[in-house]
Formats: sequence, structure tokens, C-alpha cells
Amino acid sequence: MLGTIVNTISIIAGTAIGSTFKQSVGERYRKVLFDALGLATIMLGVNASISNMPKSEYPVLFIISLAIGGIIGTKLDFAGRLERFEEKRRAKKNQSDDQPKLIEGLTTGCLLYCIGTFSIVGPVLSALSPSQGWAFSEAGNTYLYTNATLDFVSSAVLAAVYGWGMALAAPILFCWQGMFYTIAIIFRDAMPEQMRIELCIVGGVLILCSGLSLLKIRDCKTINLLPSLLIPVIYYAIKSLFA
Repeated sequence: MLGTIVNTISIIAGTAIGSTFKQSVGERYRKVLFDALGLATIMLGVNASISNMPKSEYPVLFIISLAIGGIIGTKLDFAGRLERFEEKRRAKKNQSDDQPKLIEGLTTGCLLYCIGTFSIVGPVLSALSPSQGWAFSEAGNTYLYTNATLDFVSSAVLAAVYGWGMALAAPILFCWQGMFYTIAIIFRDAMPEQMRIELCIVGGVLILCSGLSLLKIRDCKTINLLPSLLIPVIYYAIKSLFA
């Protein structure tokens, strides 16, 4: 778990640095950061989906996942609940509507931190290589240390726009990577590579949706689509029972 702990700390550290310098970043520079973040998010989302699409066993699974996940999220009204919470938070702090929404930033941050090869395969390799856990350059934690570096930069930029609240993404990342670490410990080699591929495809689409929201192109209610990430996991869990 050392790699996951380092990754979690990197997000907290990046958030601290970004938040510290937030007040010294002028409004027009903050807008540039906002646009740059939106464009980068779109590119990362497109890359995550397209690079994994040719490896998919079932190219329609991501469509089914998005459809079912979207219905579940809409039924449970995740977006509406969080928007109402955000409105109450803003009212208490007397923030105007044109200021960046923390919920929007957290959604984007969590997707950027959690979806991708490094954040999914990293904890699996760490679990399967316990003897290498404390070696910085060893394969067991290399993915997670690389991911920590990327997340440090991303969290600093996000915090410069959204503030200290972005630190809430750190425990979410810890739980996400901890889940894959635990699955790998329990099932070892039984954890299918195809599940990782499908998660990256679905996650890439969600990251793309976040980018569109950041650039004010279209509000896709990305939070309502988050249950889509559970569908590939459930599918391969059921499939393994009949294998």
C-alpha cells in the first residue's frame, strides 16, 4: 500500500501548494488555467477511451455501461443532490454564481486521479509484488509513483482554481486504489485484464464529459454517469462465476 499512500499524499501536497497561491493568481490567469484544464481533460479522456477501444472484447459494453449507469445515477439524482449541497455551501460563504463550483472540480479531479492505467494497474502490481513494496524504482510501485507525480501537478492546478476543497479527492483516491489492491490480494491472477480495459474506456468518456463541462460546452451531468464504472466490474464478476 506504500504506493497508494504516496499517491494520496501527493494530492494533498499539490492541493496545499495550489491553494496557497490561489489568492495571488489574478482572475484572467485563473480563467486561462480553467480553459487549459478543460482542454487537457478532454484530451486525456479521448486518449483513455480510444487507446483501449481496440483491445475491448465487447465494444458495446461501454455503451451499455453508460446507459445503465446513467439511468441509475439519474434515478438517484446524484447531480441534483450535490448541486443543492453546493448552493447551500455557496450561500454560507456568500460566493457568487460565476465562481468555479467545488463539486465540479472534485468530479473532474477524482476522475483524473482514479481513471487510467496507472491508478488501476498500479495497486494491482503493488499487491502482487509485496516484496518490492518499499523499493522506489521497483516494478511493484513504479506505476503508483509515476501516477503520484502526475496527480501532484494536476492537484496543484485544480486547487489554484477551486481551493482547499480539492483535498477531499485524496481519501477518494485512497479508497479507489485500496479497492483494487484488496481485489488483487484476494483473487490474485484471477483479476481480468479486460475489466481494466473496459473501466478505462468508460472512465475516458466520463473524463471527456468533465472537460466539456469545464469549458461550458455542455453540462453532461457527469456525476449521474459515475455508476457506469460499476457495470464492467459486475459484468466480469458474473462472467467469472460461469467460467
